Amino acid sequence: MSTVSGTPCDHAAQPVRRVPVFTIVAMALLMMSVDSTIVATALGSLQEGLGTSINWAGWTITAYSLGFVLMLPISGKLSERYGRRRVFLGSVIAFTAASLCCGLAEDIFVLIALRAVQAAGGAGFTPSATGIIVDHFGDARDRAVSLFGSIFPIGAMIGPIFGGLFVTYWSWRGVFFVNVPIGVAIIVLALRYIPRDRPRARETRGGMDAAGMVLLGAGLLAGMLAASYLGEGKTRAWSPAFVVPAVVAVAAMWAFFRHIDRSADPFIAPRLIRGPGFGPVNLINTSYGGITNGVVTLIPLYAASRYGMDALDSGTLLIAQGIAAIMASVTAALALRRTGHRLPLYAGGIVIAVGMLLLALEPAPGMTPYAWLAGSAFLVGAGRGMINPASRNAGLQLAPEHSSTLAALRTASLQVGSITTVSIVTAILARSADPGGVQGWVYVAVALLLLAALPLITRVPEHHGSW
Repeated sequence: MSTVSGTPCDHAAQPVRRVPVFTIVAMALLMMSVDSTIVATALGSLQEGLGTSINWAGWTITAYSLGFVLMLPISGKLSERYGRRRVFLGSVIAFTAASLCCGLAEDIFVLIALRAVQAAGGAGFTPSATGIIVDHFGDARDRAVSLFGSIFPIGAMIGPIFGGLFVTYWSWRGVFFVNVPIGVAIIVLALRYIPRDRPRARETRGGMDAAGMVLLGAGLLAGMLAASYLGEGKTRAWSPAFVVPAVVAVAAMWAFFRHIDRSADPFIAPRLIRGPGFGPVNLINTSYGGITNGVVTLIPLYAASRYGMDALDSGTLLIAQGIAAIMASVTAALALRRTGHRLPLYAGGIVIAVGMLLLALEPAPGMTPYAWLAGSAFLVGAGRGMINPASRNAGLQLAPEHSSTLAALRTASLQVGSITTVSIVTAILARSADPGGVQGWVYVAVALLLLAALPLITRVPEHHGSW
């Protein structure tokens, strides 16, 4: 098993066992990604078991999404201030304990609150895990971080499968209880194999910038609430339920950017958000990552509304794109030092756009709708896999010391882009007499948007080799 000299811990350098460390953080990321899809399969059973409405049952997903996005930048900051290992362990403990309590909940409102706590724990996984890899993997860190992109599609695919099995043969509570033994195993292994954080001088830690945290949190929370209300379909664009949180979101985000520009020790350095190199990378993550994730999530709905496919057939279309994403992501990760960052971004962006256009078109003569959609989804997944390693490394290599914050910003960009896209598209479909046809045009519009965004890649810092 390979080793590399690690970060000093306890004032003495200790060898880092890369394989166990990567396996531990990969287990945590997989647990988090499974949880993002497994709960949806249990909503009906959960509604019946707790005697609630489907709307309140759905809030178990909404609360998780809101809590996750809200805590991401905070988790990144905490990782840099207090240490990646501490935040990683704290996040896993919080996620595991909340999962246990979710499984024991007897009231829907208690469950919703616990899901927000669970999300707060899950939000710390990616920032702290990325920081652990960057701190301890030396010249292999670019490849290790790149492989993160193959973990999330696996979790997204197996989540509904396990959820269906638990609901069918056990109880909706199983979708939460399954996290407990996994979380305990991660904690035990992390204590054994992940090196202690390097002692940090108090003066190098900086402040937490409470004002910046509050402004950013208010902006994200209000924005996600506005998007959530809009996505319900019954809410009009001029309804106070949408307008009020939307206005609050805009005002809070304006105040946040004004604050960090003037603060001596801002919550997030402005250059990491919109500085040279960082700005284009964040926009690419939002468009090619977040927006694409959102429309991919709606592929089963499209298959059902336009072609009348049942839940099983439409759901397996996501498996096709997931398999493609895993294969392409691993391949792109291994080739990244030769290709650099821009080539896979160009190739992936074009492949995604082509896949989107094919989704919108009628099936070719002699092909069934299922085969046509599966092939189109496979192309979209392949494009996403091509982009993943480059989009993860492009920002990190500019400022490795801020790896946790950058990982948090990337994940937040993906989540905000995805949630906003789903909300806008579902709101449009809810008002349409032909949802299937309209969604086809949505895929055309997204394809054109991604093609128009290709020139942005020229502003992404090019890099070959390790960093």
